[in-house]
Amino acid sequence: MKIYRYQKASDAYTVYRAQGEDINELCTLDGYTYISGPDELPDQPAQITVEAVALTDELRERIKAASPQCQLIYRRMQEQIRARYCSEDEIYLTRIAVGQMSGTYEMEPHEPAMIAEYQAFIEGVRAWGRSRRAELGL
Repeated sequence: MKIYRYQKASDAYTVYRAQGEDINELCTLDGYTYISGPDELPDQPAQITVEAVALTDELRERIKAASPQCQLIYRRMQEQIRARYCSEDEIYLTRIAVGQMSGTYEMEPHEPAMIAEYQAFIEGVRAWGRSRRAELGL
């Protein structure tokens, strides 16, 4: 998927938007509507001009922050984590891992396995989120 932008146009009868089966409207920034779509877009209404975007790191982050789809992905990631770990569990696991790394905490024999399990789970959730955002071209 590629990222494109255009400015919506309207007349007395309709609002002209980018069209196509695989087009996802991501957000509007600075008067431009950003969409993701295939490398080859279908013909678009004559009233709008859709242009491909050079996706910089800054623009990617702005789109992700403004996109309802990305916000839903983040919420679903958080739901997956909370289904298995409460906030207190995460704080505890983080605290002992950081303490071990800084040399201020000596782990109990069972704690390294807990940290490894937690980290593997979190990385799986993050990979899931990255793959969903990649489907949007982000």
